[in-house]
Amino acid sequence: MTSVDTAHRSPAEGRTAARPPAMKRRSRLPRVVAYAFLVTFSVGMVVPLLWAMYTSLRPISDTIQHGYFSVARDLSLQNYVDAWTRADFPRYFGNTLIVLVPALVTILLLSTFLGYALTRFSLKINLALLMLFTAGNLLPHQVIITPLYRLYLLSPIELANTYYGVILIHIAFQLGFCTFVMSSYMKTIPEDLTEAALVDGASVLRQYWQIILPLCRAPLAALATLEFTWIYNDFFWALVLQVAAPEKQPITTALNSLQGVYFTDPNLQAAGSLIVALPTIVVFVLLQRHFVGGLTLGANKG
Repeated sequence: MTSVDTAHRSPAEGRTAARPPAMKRRSRLPRVVAYAFLVTFSVGMVVPLLWAMYTSLRPISDTIQHGYFSVARDLSLQNYVDAWTRADFPRYFGNTLIVLVPALVTILLLSTFLGYALTRFSLKINLALLMLFTAGNLLPHQVIITPLYRLYLLSPIELANTYYGVILIHIAFQLGFCTFVMSSYMKTIPEDLTEAALVDGASVLRQYWQIILPLCRAPLAALATLEFTWIYNDFFWALVLQVAAPEKQPITTALNSLQGVYFTDPNLQAAGSLIVALPTIVVFVLLQRHFVGGLTLGANKG
């Protein structure tokens, strides 16, 4: 290198070239720690699932003879067949759909209505309503179960031990969160769109249905994935509010029938648990692109 090249070299290049190896190692340390944490977390999430799949394929006789931490001598799908028939999964899946579909559709529809009203109409109670919806999610379910169940028993309309009683409780508890998410997203939609439609003579309902709602497909897909998972996996409300009607309980309570009085087959329970978890996995895989897109919407908006 000539003296002329050395003279024309920028100060930044000089600092980069003179950077000591110890400083480079220190700059890589946070990245190494982050990757190590992500790998550890991923392994911790995947290993139990793989172990449950492995256990569900082993006969209980093989597990008792050779131990849980041993190589299986025989693998089959018999545990899945037994769990499907013994727990009467088809009936419980039907009960779940009876609760899940109306609750999910109602929650998403009402949350878009309320989100649109809170963002497009300037009312003095808008902030108070939004805070009320959000505060409702902060109440632990275990705290209000006793007065709520007594209210269900005293209601002139029969709510306890019914499908619509569980549907109403899911709508009441999930509506606040969905309204908060939809109103936050609708604030990013330019008001010029609805103002132009208003000039053209479009009513408020038409603006909502033909302009606002089509633009909310991504957040609706993200909320649909979350709400499907939460309502489908519900065990607490279904068990308490339908305690006297076990034939109406959802799929999460069906696993109780795989538990014996004197002996419980963990391999059979593992197969039943994987059958119950399969719909949520399928829904997330199918809606994964929309789910991630809905969560990242508005991240780059100023």
